[in-house]
Amino acid sequence: MHHGPQIAQAQHLTTMSDGHMGDPVNIVLIGSEADLVNGMQATGWSPADPITLETSLRIAAYSILRRPDPDAPVSDLFRFDRKQDLAFEQPVGSSPRQRYHVRFWHWDRKDDGRPVWFGAASFDERAGLSYTTGQVTHRIGTDVDAERDRIAGELGQSGCVAGTEWLDGFHPEREGRNGGGDVWRTDGRLAVLTLKTCRAAKP
Repeated sequence: MHHGPQIAQAQHLTTMSDGHMGDPVNIVLIGSEADLVNGMQATGWSPADPITLETSLRIAAYSILRRPDPDAPVSDLFRFDRKQDLAFEQPVGSSPRQRYHVRFWHWDRKDDGRPVWFGAASFDERAGLSYTTGQVTHRIGTDVDAERDRIAGELGQSGCVAGTEWLDGFHPEREGRNGGGDVWRTDGRLAVLTLKTCRAAKP
């Protein structure tokens, strides 16, 4: 399996609404939106709620009560001049301050006639102040490759993947800092997974 050079040459970083750099892109899923949603849910990921007054108040209440919120919203990051089309997450323990999460953007180009979704996966390890905006935000862990590998491995084991390819050198820079001031590091590889129809539910 070999994917066209357009994927390898695509923009490799997201941006924040104020133009600061966001999190790095580290995974691509090829398939329909239904295949993507079914695959993520089959491996235990929940769609993130949109940011509203209600969900913001819920996050505050759950933080005080130390209750996990598997559907908590994620902040908006931008690619292709728009915010993410889809976002998923998994809570960690009882604290809403930690979670695994991934955002996906639909590409306006296709790969062998199939939709392409660029994803940025990272781990929220704690809450804190943004170094650039001073606002309270989640702070991501440094090892973004671990989150990429985690999703690729879970989807691969679920039976929802028809094939996997690794594109070396997708990230020319192996280290960076997002708009919140968090350092990220990578081996530079991009995981490209071709999905197949999958309706299996995780026990």
